Amino acid sequence: MTQSATKPFIDVLSGQREAIPPVWMMRQAGRYLPEYREARARAGGFLDLCFNPELAAEVTLQPIQRFGFDAAIIFSDILVIPYALGRSVRFEIGEGPRLEPLDDPAKVATLAGRADFGKLAPVFEALRIVRGALEPKIALIGFCGAPWTVATYMVAGQGTPDQGPARMMAYRHPEAFAKIIDVLVESSIAYLLAQLAAGANALQIFDTWAGVLPPAEFARWSVEPTRRIVEGVRAKVPDAKIIGFPRGAGAQLPGYVEATGVNAVSIDWTAEPAFIRERVQTRVAVQGNLDPLVLISGGDALDRAVDDVLANFGEGRLIFNLGHGIQPETPIAHVEQMLKRVRG
Repeated sequence: MTQSATKPFIDVLSGQREAIPPVWMMRQAGRYLPEYREARARAGGFLDLCFNPELAAEVTLQPIQRFGFDAAIIFSDILVIPYALGRSVRFEIGEGPRLEPLDDPAKVATLAGRADFGKLAPVFEALRIVRGALEPKIALIGFCGAPWTVATYMVAGQGTPDQGPARMMAYRHPEAFAKIIDVLVESSIAYLLAQLAAGANALQIFDTWAGVLPPAEFARWSVEPTRRIVEGVRAKVPDAKIIGFPRGAGAQLPGYVEATGVNAVSIDWTAEPAFIRERVQTRVAVQGNLDPLVLISGGDALDRAVDDVLANFGEGRLIFNLGHGIQPETPIAHVEQMLKRVRG
């Protein structure tokens, strides 16, 4: 697969610095947009929206049409892999995801070894629709959840404040927990390759809960599975562009970058700028790291925060983004303010 040299987002991942950094936002297709809320109401439930190719493509394109971001990210969810593995996955309004808990080795033994990607055909069809609708200069991002983060939801059956159930299982039953991770690694490789084949130009691996792990466990359950995914994807698509997002990794980011081989790393808003510039951005592109709450705040605080990101990272390879997903209560005018400030 060859990547277009006309996409600023891909150019940064390929080793170039852009004078005006490409911009997109995590969760940019979401509840802060009235057109998204209308489309979701038409779809019914959240997974109904994810698995309706026309509507998923529509909401993926909405922020591009409104704001002109440099990249679109396909509208889906990290928990479609457990769904393809035959697990029950549902989303409760106001409560988040609910799954069948895999909270002991006997239950882990019931986990399918192979995902049914026929169940995810609507995601691939949505990617094809979006790719056909995007201008050539705009990149399309596919994604998956990192095995550690997906496993935390599979073990507990839901999100918890510190993902303690998965951490406890990894300590008490490491062999059983490793089986979950291994299945997720292989399924994620196949899923990401299918997204590239359907039109994605780049991939992001979201490890939202990486920051709760001590260093040795971080290396075992976050870094190593991500390394295997990157290696597995590149065995079939050698020039695949991949962004890692081990949220909260902090001082462990240089080791993550070195071990995984990602082209870029997304950083949250707590990252120490000088450390990132000296130890991370000298090796790979950096993506981030505006605080989503300052985007809600707006005004002078937002201008200062945007300027800080550009001052801290703009001399190197930067993809301007948030340090995590945009919040539903974010005013649209503040997104416009941010873009105007970034693009000068």
